[in-house]
Order: sequence, then C-alpha cells, then structure tokens
Amino acid sequence: MMQHTAVKTVPTTYSRQNPFQAIVLKNVNLNGASSSKETRHIELSLKGSGLSYIPGDALGIIPSNDPELVDSLLKEMKWDEETLVEINKQGETLPLKEALTTHFEITLLSKKILQQAVELTENDELRNLVSVENVNQLKEYTNGRDLLDMLRDFGPWNASAQDIVSLLRKMTPRLYSIASSIAASPEEVHLTIGAVRYTAHGRLRRGVCSVLCAERVQEGDTLPVFIQENKHFHLPDSGEKDIIMVGPGTGIAPFRSFIQQRAVDKATGRSWLFFGDQYSASDFLYQDELEKVQQDGVLTRLETAFSRDTVQKVYVQHKMLENSKELFEWLENGAYFYVCGDKQYMAKDVHNTLIDVIEKEGDTTREAAEAYLEDMKEQGRYQRDVY
Repeated sequence: MMQHTAVKTVPTTYSRQNPFQAIVLKNVNLNGASSSKETRHIELSLKGSGLSYIPGDALGIIPSNDPELVDSLLKEMKWDEETLVEINKQGETLPLKEALTTHFEITLLSKKILQQAVELTENDELRNLVSVENVNQLKEYTNGRDLLDMLRDFGPWNASAQDIVSLLRKMTPRLYSIASSIAASPEEVHLTIGAVRYTAHGRLRRGVCSVLCAERVQEGDTLPVFIQENKHFHLPDSGEKDIIMVGPGTGIAPFRSFIQQRAVDKATGRSWLFFGDQYSASDFLYQDELEKVQQDGVLTRLETAFSRDTVQKVYVQHKMLENSKELFEWLENGAYFYVCGDKQYMAKDVHNTLIDVIEKEGDTTREAAEAYLEDMKEQGRYQRDVY
C-alpha cells in the first residue's frame, strides 16, 4: 500500500535578495506648512510576509530612480529606451529604460567609474582629472555629482549604452530606523523619512529613496522591503532600567518604537527623551503623541531644543548641559544612553557633551570621564544609530 505523505509548503522568507512588496497604508508630511523641511511618516503593511522586527531594527527599501533623471540620461545620449542591456555577469538583460530605473545606481559617482570611463572618450579633461596627481580634484568632482553630470561634462562619447551601464553599480537598498513597535501595531512597520533635496553644481538633487517616498509613493502603492537587524541598538533586556534617548529630527524614529514597546510591556524604568529641530511650530515631529505618552507617564521626561526659535541657536546638547546634574544621576543609577541621527555633527557634539557632563558632575578628569563612557559602551549602556 502506498503511503501518502503530506507535501509541506516551504514558507518564503523575504530578504534583501527577495524583498516583500509592502502596501503603503499611510503617507503624510509631519512638518507644518511653514517648514523648510519635509518629513514623511509612512505606514506599511507586513500582512502575509511573516516578517517581524524588534525596536532598534531597520527597514531596507529597494528604491527606483527618478523618472525625470532617467529621461534626461536617455535624451542626453540619444539612446533608445528599448535597447536590451546586460545587467549582470550572468548575462540577464533588461530594456535600457527599465535597467536605469530599477537596477542601477545613477545618482552617485565613484572614482572607479570615472577611471573606467576614460577609455570611452577622447576627452583630455577627464584624462587629466583621473591622473594620479589630481586625486583630490577627482574626489571633489565625484562629491554631489551624478552620471548625468559626467556624461555632459566629458563627451563626446564613443560608447554604447551597454558600455556606459557596465560602469555602474547595482542599486543599493536604503536603510531606515523603524519607528514603530510590532507589539503596538501588529503586521505594520512605520518609518520617519526626511526628504533630501538640495541644489549643487547648478542642478536640483533629490535623494533617491526619500524623494520617491515623498513624491511618488501614494497610499495603496507598494514598496519592496526587508528587515535589517540592528544588534547594536536595542532596548535593555530589563524593563526596569532607565533609558535616555537623544534623537533630533528623523533621529526620533527608533525612539518612537522604544516608547511604544515600553508602553506595551508596562516597563517600570524611567525614560527621558531629548528631541530637537528648527522651529517648534512646524518641526515638532510627533508632538501630540509625545505629549500624550508624557501625560500617561510612559515618557518620564521630554526635553526639546528648537534651534531657530531663539536668537542663540539651542541644540539637544545644550539641553543635556542644562540638565547635567539629573543626567549624571540617571547614569549613576545604571541608565542606558541612546543617540540616533546625524553622524557628522550632532552625534559628535552629543558624545563630547556627555563627557563634559560626566567630568563636571562626577568631579573628575577628562580622561576619567572618557573611561567612564568607554565602560558604559562595554556594558552596552551607550548605543548609537547614526548615519
């Protein structure tokens, strides 16, 4: 007699290589009309994905390029958008327009691209730029320029569309700190994304993913996503521990998830948030929510710094100094200290201010204060998510 074994359906695991098409449930601008910024609050459905995350993790989005920029490239080079081009070593092909839209990175230039492009043009200016002695000029050229700039600046090109796309890197996913707790919003993931727009070298530049989210993704559309664990940025194992969170601007994102999680867990540890931005009237992200969790006692303290509301610019690190005595007491009591946001300036300033606070309130030397912070880092009590 034949035995019938039940066929097991293997669940698909969604990943960077195989992203989940998440439906956009909500996409709103958090900034007021008078703001110079645009920060999108986006809610995505994870229904049917089997994906899960913990506060501190990131969501990867695989974006597509700005159609206007793709059209400008096609026009500049008089290319036929239907031409098939190989997109990888396996010889897979896509029509040129689709390849430039979904597969290749066209907004970033690298030294390598320019060095390889030399072979495709007679242009002496490019040859000169990539020569060994001009390494600094080459680095400067790549900064804030893209493929269209290169094609315009160093023609005429003796190159097919295939030659040019062979120089390009594959589109890289963009990672965003998750701004929700799955316990508070089952089967959903929320993001806080600042739209990047600036003018450089005579053209308006747009962030590939942030402007896709701000301008081209409507409710009901889908985005290809995956979860990226962040082992070095997460809540303490015990809900009894105090947490101090410094997250100006979009740096608020993971702390919204921390606060939501601790509300669900009914954590008994105290929590203190430092938030900052330009104007309180238009840039106080999640103001109603934050004030409510403060009233509910989920958030123990809320300190805000709005740099443009006063003649003297006030930033989160100034608020830390103003509260240095209590801050040090919290640290001495075993509090965890978290920083999220801008790596270049803010995170450095906060780091140095933290050392100032420990030095002053601990009545100790600079070296001893630095060692204190190192010790916190080793205990996992000083964690940073900076970009």
